[in-house]
Amino acid sequence: MKFNEFDFHRDIAKGVKIAGFREPSPIQEMAIPIIANGSDMVGQAHTGTGKTAAFGLPMMDKLAKGEIERALVITPTRELATQVSDELYHLGRFAGIRTLTVYGGVGYGRQIALIHKGVQIVVATPGRLKDLYKKGKIDVFNPEIVVLDEADEMLDMGFLEEIKEIFEYIPQNRQTLLFSATMPEPIKELAKHILYQPEFISVVGDEETTNNVIEQRYYVINENQRDEVIVKLLETEDANKCIIFCRMKREVDRLTEHLQALGFNAAGLHGDLEQQDREVVIKAYRRGQTKIMVATDVAARGLDVKDVTHVFNYHIPFDPQSYVHRIGRTGRAGKSGQAITLVTTEEFRELQRIQKEVGAEMRLATIQGGEGIDEAGLEYLADLVRDMPIHNEAQTLISTMGDMDRDLLLEKLVSCFIEKEQHNVGSQIGFDQHTVDEMLKSYTSEQKATRNNNRRKKRR
Repeated sequence: MKFNEFDFHRDIAKGVKIAGFREPSPIQEMAIPIIANGSDMVGQAHTGTGKTAAFGLPMMDKLAKGEIERALVITPTRELATQVSDELYHLGRFAGIRTLTVYGGVGYGRQIALIHKGVQIVVATPGRLKDLYKKGKIDVFNPEIVVLDEADEMLDMGFLEEIKEIFEYIPQNRQTLLFSATMPEPIKELAKHILYQPEFISVVGDEETTNNVIEQRYYVINENQRDEVIVKLLETEDANKCIIFCRMKREVDRLTEHLQALGFNAAGLHGDLEQQDREVVIKAYRRGQTKIMVATDVAARGLDVKDVTHVFNYHIPFDPQSYVHRIGRTGRAGKSGQAITLVTTEEFRELQRIQKEVGAEMRLATIQGGEGIDEAGLEYLADLVRDMPIHNEAQTLISTMGDMDRDLLLEKLVSCFIEKEQHNVGSQIGFDQHTVDEMLKSYTSEQKATRNNNRRKKRR
């Protein structure tokens, strides 16, 4: 099937042609006729399969033909709202369709004024949209089509109650479309609540699961090796564009500074950044000006960037669903991707649980370390020495070695730093299967011994 078979308004068809669309993706081929027909719909598809055009093109076609006047798209994050809005603008610009992005962190005034002036499409995040409706600021905006995008991510981020409240302000005589990568029970219940006799479509088949397009591997390491392993992987992997996931904001800041100091083109993204700074970081990453994004889970939710070749889990995520969301940033639209996770033996059981619950095929890997410290490593050590606070006992130690030549003493002390770093570098990064098995036996024995000791103490 070709796009010109959909009988779009000529201005919408022109936008499609300029965008280079020729043949619709599976979700587009299935969704567009249903939406054009006016039916409610539930669409199950992963991000990166062409969902925005799937709902955006028939929606804007109705606007261009005068069949409807207003449309609303609700997304879980500011980043995704901006991205959807940009894509809709480019596809509908020849039809003169006006699009507005509405999210928190910026003033209300301009958003309210533009809605009252008559924008045709509003792309909004739940929190700000609920506030505007609740305060009676946008009573004039009555959309005839409402799209709920990335519904499962909204559930994960705790927006379900806000969504239900928003739909209390929206007219009942509307067409409602819900898109979600997964269909947990709360999303099914929401669909029953807000949709009327919907049609169900899905392009999440065995041939399109992430396991087939994303190579997943893990390295079992010591806790103090994380930075070293990440640096080595960035040096050896052919990573055109990558995301490194950390658990906490302070880890993002520290790791970003560390990578920048070593000359890597890296930027950090987390919830404490000002909105303007977030937009600058994401825009630079999307354009390829930044190659490495260090981010928390929440900051990267809904972030859809093309050509992400690698996802690194600096720490294993807290739950299986977070793992799925993380690795879903790569391997988009059928392209291959790499998902690499760093774990210690203490975290290995958690990795196995994730592996079992999401059905992921992960392989244990090792990487050959360097023979010694390279130039970047020496610069890193120099910075450590410069920044090292002087201990109270330092002068005492020097005085006890007063018979030694000062230059020789300095060389020996610096050698302590180098010896420690060379030991960390080693000849191999990551433990092999035999070593992992032995370490797990030892770890399991220690756990059993601890439990037995605790039981004995309770009996006493």
